[in-house]
Amino acid sequence: MAARELGERLARNHLGLVYGGASIGLMGAVADAVLDGGGEAIGVIPNSLKDKEIAHPGLTDLRVVKDMHSRKALMTDLADGFIALPGGIGTLEELFEIWTWANLDLHRKPCLLLNVEGYYDDLLKFFDTMNAAGFLKNRGRDMLKSVDSVDQALSTLEEALHANN
Repeated sequence: MAARELGERLARNHLGLVYGGASIGLMGAVADAVLDGGGEAIGVIPNSLKDKEIAHPGLTDLRVVKDMHSRKALMTDLADGFIALPGGIGTLEELFEIWTWANLDLHRKPCLLLNVEGYYDDLLKFFDTMNAAGFLKNRGRDMLKSVDSVDQALSTLEEALHANN
């Protein structure tokens, strides 16, 4: 499972995790693996979702904020880069916002799609369609990197982090 592998590798490489703070789903699995590997996992969850998303009880740090906007703003401030695993509408919403912020030069942090088993292939094709139609400039399109494996995700992330320092 890519989620567990990502968490294990983050811990092994001494890279902390900043995420939405839930104990369930793929991100809960990433957090569990980070913690099992002795790594740091910081969760950021709105008060209204603490029970619904089942806040992770074992995190290094769980920050409870007032709303979703505060959640995303704080996660952006705390994180050095972003990796989106396969997910649903919430994953896409967070991905698009962080990618938009990069495109607006509000941050210069790497944005990656971990395209496990081609999960995001159709979305990537759509981005190419947007680009060809002139709605997505090359610069913006290039800000979102797609990788097929945890190895590629971590090497791309570390390359970008070293280039930004």
